[in-house]
Amino acid sequence: MNIEKIDEAITALKNGGTILYPTDTIWGIGCDATNDEACEKILDIKQRPANKSFVLLADSFHMVERYIPDFADVVYDLVDLAVEPLTIIYPNARDLSKHVLAEDGSVGIRITKDPICVRLIKGMHKPLVSTSANISNQPFGLDLASIDTSIKEKVDCIVAERTHEKLEKASQIIKIDLDGRVTIIRK
Repeated sequence: MNIEKIDEAITALKNGGTILYPTDTIWGIGCDATNDEACEKILDIKQRPANKSFVLLADSFHMVERYIPDFADVVYDLVDLAVEPLTIIYPNARDLSKHVLAEDGSVGIRITKDPICVRLIKGMHKPLVSTSANISNQPFGLDLASIDTSIKEKVDCIVAERTHEKLEKASQIIKIDLDGRVTIIRK
């Protein structure tokens, strides 16, 4: 891992910037999930409507619990037992940018173990937006070379790690109500 480049990305994130980075699933565009202006920059980069929410990455349940006041206990087991990356949509999020929330106040969060993502999150001490590195409704790039040039030009920092590795599988997404009822959104 190129720590200098990661540190540069953390500085950009702390200053309200956006980054292009490899995640535990696909290449993502990210920012501080609590910063409205940074999230607006991502909306602009992706040419995406403001009414669509973003997925967030956290480094632990401790971080999730800071932004989600209440959720079903089954979540702990689901995350522990997941073989593939799993994004969970939680109800009643707080203290996050309005741009990361769905209209009902819910938010999708994935606890990541990816070392690059964890380093970025720990460096910010906040959740990281993780939206696919593509223009809205266009295919996403599988490696850095195949990502749209306009995205590369508009982000504040590109994390130059695993640039040639093909990242091509998005996470599974499920929604869990407070009563523990699970709805599969994306397999």
